[in-house]
Amino acid sequence: MPAAIDLMLRAMRAKDGSDLHMMVGIHPRARASGALINLTEFPLVTPEHMEDLLKEICAPHRWATFLKNNDLDFAYEIPGLARFRVNYLRNAWGMAAVFRQIPAKIISFDDLKLPVALKKLCNLREGLVLVTGPTGSGKSTTLAAMMDYINVNSTRHIVTVEDPIEFVHTNKKSVIVHREVLEHTETFAAALKGAMRADPDIILVGEMRQLETIRLALGCASMGMLVFATLHTNNAPKTIDRIIDAFPAEEQNQIRVTLGSCLRGVVSQLLCKKKSGGRCAVHEILLPHDALGGTIRAGNISAIRNIIEGSMSDGMISMDVSLRRRFDAGEISAREAYMKATDKSSFDTLLAAETAAGGGATAH
Repeated sequence: MPAAIDLMLRAMRAKDGSDLHMMVGIHPRARASGALINLTEFPLVTPEHMEDLLKEICAPHRWATFLKNNDLDFAYEIPGLARFRVNYLRNAWGMAAVFRQIPAKIISFDDLKLPVALKKLCNLREGLVLVTGPTGSGKSTTLAAMMDYINVNSTRHIVTVEDPIEFVHTNKKSVIVHREVLEHTETFAAALKGAMRADPDIILVGEMRQLETIRLALGCASMGMLVFATLHTNNAPKTIDRIIDAFPAEEQNQIRVTLGSCLRGVVSQLLCKKKSGGRCAVHEILLPHDALGGTIRAGNISAIRNIIEGSMSDGMISMDVSLRRRFDAGEISAREAYMKATDKSSFDTLLAAETAAGGGATAH
């Protein structure tokens, strides 16, 4: 017999939703094209109902972890339908949860229409590549497509460390080993230490949250492995600052040296609401460049913007140029571009013109 939550997940999918939000005192809600929609065919959720819903699909040892820590991440699958990344939490009203759909099929590099420049990062042999963006910006989907491109075109040994495992790859030309924190290893750090001894060509780190994880990822990249990882930052300069600032002040000069020697690229991604409905991705792309290492070592992080803007012929692009291209193509409104822009002043005139014309509404 299917779990009770399955009906709500199916209803969310029927509305082309990406997430199911569960909270005590309200109807279940689906996020579709960025907006939250009440699933009123289901009753308001009571505390007792919430506990029953969540406990039914959670393994006993994981449920014990949730009761102890008040937070839990894991993957849930409805066979033949979809996989979901699940977060259990507590808030002021009691237990709550968010289910994010993971596409059952890995969307290919070309089907996602990712910038061709990202293939340069997939073809690297060593160093650190970071895919960044806020929660829900599609980082995992982009990374999965990049891993699939490598899997199809190269004979590499790839070790992924995630919490939880999201996209499951089948071996093609490459061999891919998936490891899930708390299921196959205690921590990200323990998994990275183990991966160092497993003769990997590529290591994918689901998220660099803890200082020790960042330190070990940099160590792996410095030892000649190709490391892909994610961070919650919006552009390349902020990403580099975030890594350096994660370390104690007395270590930061050495980290600049290490990062300057091993950072090979940063792909920052945002999702924008399209005027026609749905969403589209915009990217900032930093690729390998002769001046990058010295710029980082000197602490001149603001100059990275100059590297990107001066290397557009090589495939680099700033977030604001990416937004302007989407606007010029008629895909997004001036207001949407303005809200996502790094330098908002460059969109002031466009926004004023759109507002004067009575435009700017985006579809939900």
